[in-house]
Amino acid sequence: MDFAHLINPAAAAIVGGGTLLATVLRCGLADSGETLRAVHALIRRPFPAVMVRSEVAALIAQLRQDGLFRARKRPTGDPEFDEMIDALIAARSASVLMVRHAAHRKRRHVRAVRAARTLMTGADLAPVFGLAGTLISLSQLQAQGLARSQFMGAISLAVVTTLYGLLLANLLLAPLARAVERRHDRDEAARQSIVDWLAAQASMVAPQLSLQRPHSDPHPRDPHPRDPHPRDPNPREAA
Repeated sequence: MDFAHLINPAAAAIVGGGTLLATVLRCGLADSGETLRAVHALIRRPFPAVMVRSEVAALIAQLRQDGLFRARKRPTGDPEFDEMIDALIAARSASVLMVRHAAHRKRRHVRAVRAARTLMTGADLAPVFGLAGTLISLSQLQAQGLARSQFMGAISLAVVTTLYGLLLANLLLAPLARAVERRHDRDEAARQSIVDWLAAQASMVAPQLSLQRPHSDPHPRDPHPRDPHPRDPNPREAA
């Protein structure tokens, strides 16, 4: 089998360029940019759970020793965790940590969904442009005076564009969409375990703030004061 026959720049331009343009037009520039960032994040290392957990462990040891009131900020290497820990120390409440974590988790989920959706849109459009390339190549056939070489070239372009569309959809775009989802799920599981651990430890050392009651007078006054020199109710009997 000669794989050189499968290399066709015209077919790659039709399928690749058409899929890219249609995906950007359908999903928009914002989602397309988010998709590029998500794909680039796949190349980088995942969430550094071991490093962050070690820094959080040092923070927990400090909390057990000094409490939340004297806790000092510690960089963990993850900007979102640094922001959550700063909020925890500033508010001295584990509930603030969970609120900030929920907000960050929601934003990460939205970004992952947008990236995966854009990639799946491209996977749906790639076979369509493979078919479009087939139609374009067949439209170049002439009814009269068709040489054998031209006929074989048109058929080759029709077959290769269909193949390119299928390969682009099933071997690149759809697997990338699932890879983005799997990376998101793994990172979220690692983050959640660390946040739950930190929140549990912070709740144990958090100061118990009771409701302040109004200050009471140590010497309450009698609402019905008694006369220190009571009068005789029957002066005649006294006489």
